[in-house]
Amino acid sequence: MAGNSAAVTGKIPKYAAGTQPFTVLIEGNIGSGKTTFLNHFQQFQEKICLITEPVEKWRNVRGVNLLKLMYKEPERWAMPFQSYVTLTMLQSHTQQTQKPVKLMERSIFSSRYCFVENMYRNKIIDDGMYHVLQEWYNFIDNSIHVQADLIVYLRTTPKVVYERMRKRARSEESCVPIKYLEELHKLHEEWLIENPEFNNKVVVLDADLDLEHIGSEYKRYENHIINPTFIRQQQAVLVSPSKRRRME
Repeated sequence: MAGNSAAVTGKIPKYAAGTQPFTVLIEGNIGSGKTTFLNHFQQFQEKICLITEPVEKWRNVRGVNLLKLMYKEPERWAMPFQSYVTLTMLQSHTQQTQKPVKLMERSIFSSRYCFVENMYRNKIIDDGMYHVLQEWYNFIDNSIHVQADLIVYLRTTPKVVYERMRKRARSEESCVPIKYLEELHKLHEEWLIENPEFNNKVVVLDADLDLEHIGSEYKRYENHIINPTFIRQQQAVLVSPSKRRRME
């Protein structure tokens, strides 16, 4: 039937269209608590397919640590790294599951609108590299279905995530300055708060809270995530009361 429909309309269905469940993307700066958020939802594994950011793939491409090379020599390695990020994120987006909800740590969108954009603005990648990546993203938009029903934005301040990053001490992140986190924060705000194409799907959580209190913040939104029939409110962005007071 799908083939007949395509023939009548003249349109070819996108790859993976109709194969994905209610999909929630977990987004935020480095150190915003995405792993902690996913760990909170481990208790609902019978309903939720949890997909972590494929960092281990980036650390081991047949023995090559692309993530480390990208941080060490970004002008040389940013382009191949972002190309591989695109591939691995697409693998996550199109991964099959029988569960009614998919929870993904980051997405191809944050790669495009935050990390690649930051590299371009800082001249780490030149015009040619940037436009090649944009052509890939345009091709994906037109031919591959990327499900995104809800975006949970773990909103943080750069100073807080910088301290968290220093404490967790990942070797690849040892050279990351606070300026980089400030730039990523600005780009997340542009994408998730200011961009009308996305912000009607966004729930904003106060992720500056310490671990002692962050669990209650996550719990407030459990039904939004584990219930795939959740109807989003008309308000464009749902912000936790504590965060709204601080942001005003």
